[in-house]
This record gives sequence, C-alpha cells and structure tokens, in this order.
Amino acid sequence: MSFTSIVKNEISKLELNEVEHIAELSALFRNIAEINHKIKITTENASVARLIFNLVKDLYQINVKITVRKGYNFHKGYYYILEIQDKVDMILSDLSIKNGKSFLNVPNQYIIDDSESEKAYLRGLFMAVGSVNDPKKSRYHLEFLVDNKDYAQFISDLLNNYHLNSKILKRDNKYMVYIKEAEKISDFLRLIKASHAVLYFEDIRIYRDHKNMTNRLNNCEQANVEKVILAANSQISDIKLIESIGGLDLLDEKIKTVAIYRLKYPEASLTELSEVISIETGYKITKSGLYHRLKKIREMANRIRSQKK
Repeated sequence: MSFTSIVKNEISKLELNEVEHIAELSALFRNIAEINHKIKITTENASVARLIFNLVKDLYQINVKITVRKGYNFHKGYYYILEIQDKVDMILSDLSIKNGKSFLNVPNQYIIDDSESEKAYLRGLFMAVGSVNDPKKSRYHLEFLVDNKDYAQFISDLLNNYHLNSKILKRDNKYMVYIKEAEKISDFLRLIKASHAVLYFEDIRIYRDHKNMTNRLNNCEQANVEKVILAANSQISDIKLIESIGGLDLLDEKIKTVAIYRLKYPEASLTELSEVISIETGYKITKSGLYHRLKKIREMANRIRSQKK
C-alpha cells in the first residue's frame, strides 16, 4: 500500500462534526464527481468510498448505489463507483458545487467559514486528488492536481494561510499545486489530522537527515585525510630533493629536525607531527610553528628546482 493510501485511509476514519463533513464532501465532489442528471464518483480507495457512502446517506437521507469493479491492464486493484440519483440539485447547491445552473470554480465562503472547515476542505481535497511521496523512497513531494487555474490559486492561498509555501505549476491541461519542503509536508499532514502518518513521516525524515549529515561528515573527513596525504607527500618530495644535493646539513637545526621527523612520519597530520616532535625532542613546537618551518623547506626546494631549469 502506498503512503498516499495510508494517509487517505487514516483521515477518512476521523470523527468530525456535520459542518466539517460538508466541507470534506464539497472538496471530494468538486474534484472527482461526474455530474449530469446524476452524480457519479469513482475512487480507488475503499475507505474514501465508504466515507462518501456513509456521509451522503447520513446527511441527505438517500441511498447511494455502489459498484465495485476490478482494474484492468496494469491496474490490479479495484475501483469503487458511487452513483447518486436523488436530490442531485439540492446536494450540489448545499456543497457549493453549483449556483442555480452554473458550476462554481471556487466554493462559497460558508464552506470554509472557519479554520476547522478550511482544514476539513483540505482533507477532502487530499482524499480526492492529493498524493504524497513516501519519505523512505523518494524526494519530499506533496501535490494536488486540479482542473482550473482559479481553483488552483484558491487551493494555494488556502494552504499558504498556514504558511505551507505551496506553489502552482501548469501540467498539460491541468494545474498542480505542490509543496516540496519536508517540514511543510509534515505540517500539512498534521493540519489534516493524519497523526500516525506524521509520526511515520517525521521518523523517516529525522533518520534521513541524520544519515545525510553523517555522510557529509564522512565525506568531509575523507577529504581532509586526502588533503593531509597530498600535503605530506609534497613536503616529503621537497625534503628528498634537498637531501639529494646534500642540502639537509645546510638547514637551520630546527628546520632540519622538522625535515627528519616528516620523513620519519610521512602520514602524520601537522597537529600529530607537532605533538610527536614536542614529545620526542622535549622542545615544544606548535602547529603554526611547524607550518612555518615546512614553508621554509618548500621555498628552498623551489629555488633548487628553479636553478635546475
């Protein structure tokens, strides 16, 4: 079962008041109902089909015909088809889908008159046309695919009332309202009261963030190790060049000591090398002091190279 289906199953089972259920139904009917002389709704989610069936029966005291069909081609699941033939105009008017004979792109204000109704509407919207990636399997992404630009803007504004940073993208002849940030997706799931989904999402997000941080630290450490090795190899090359012309004995005693210890400990970092020299010679040398003396060796090696050219 996909993460989207898990979220839909959870939010379709919430106990809400009548006003919230009307907001949910308004979003569901607006987005997945086929309307002519009757209302026909098709969904792949059994919990969503059950919710619509029960709400229409309870709110409008009518029976809903429901048909189950097996999917075809690559779709191995089932489709749930609900048909409403009674009180069609009254239901569509009540849910702010139609005003008289005209269909409404955006519902009237009474459908989302307070914050709980807004959240309920977004809950119904997600059950109708929402999808969210499983945080374990892919990048963070939540979207709603709707059929009208004005409606897409309405949905985006509704989401952004809660600072979810949603954006709109035209996709073929439809409009995608989407959220990309992990924290905002988690906030949305919390907003629609998908509590179990939030816990799952946050556990995976924290794990992924920790894993990414660990990888970055490991990469940084590896880069530092490679940098130390490259620097040490360059220093050893300089010292051996000076040694090849008998120049080590011409060095200042302190610089000569550094050269000898660098050859003795070729893989040591400057910090490690300064500690070794301090312990074995009894004369403390700092990392910066060590760097300064190695710089003198590099300058002498460069002069030798220049003369050879």
